[in-house]
Amino acid sequence: MNEKLTIFYTDDDIDDLEFFKTVIKMISDDYAVVTYMDGNQLLHALDNPPPNPHVIFLDINMPGMSGLEVLETLRKSDKFSSLPIVMFSTTKDEFIIQKTRELGANYYVPKAESFKKLRKSIEHTLQINWRNFHADQNNFLYSSN
Repeated sequence: MNEKLTIFYTDDDIDDLEFFKTVIKMISDDYAVVTYMDGNQLLHALDNPPPNPHVIFLDINMPGMSGLEVLETLRKSDKFSSLPIVMFSTTKDEFIIQKTRELGANYYVPKAESFKKLRKSIEHTLQINWRNFHADQNNFLYSSN
C-alpha cells in the first residue's frame, strides 16, 4: 500500500476546513488532510514533523498572521523554499493575487461559490506535478473556464 500524501490546509473558517476535508475524501483516499486554524499553528507543525506535507493550501485573510505573512516566512526558510504552496482564498483582488506570486506561492485558487466548482478546482490543483510546474503570469491563477 502506498503512503498517503499529506495536505496541510490553514484557514480560520471552520466551515471551509470541513468542506475542504469532505472534498478531498470524495476525490481520493490517497490523501490525508491536516488542518490548522492559523498561521502560527501551521508554522509550528512544519517545524515539528511528522507529518510532512506534500502541498499546503493557505487562506489569505486570517487573524493574527495573514496568509501573505505565512507565505513570506516559509519562502525565507531554506527548509521550505521549494514546498508547494497554493493560496486558497475568496480574494479576487488582482494586486493581492500578484503579490502572492511575487512572494513565492506556486498557485492561486479562488474559493468557489459552489461545492461542485470547489471540488473541480481542488481536483485540478492536486493533479499538478509540482516538480515540473513553474508558475508564470499565464498559469498561476486557477480558472474554472
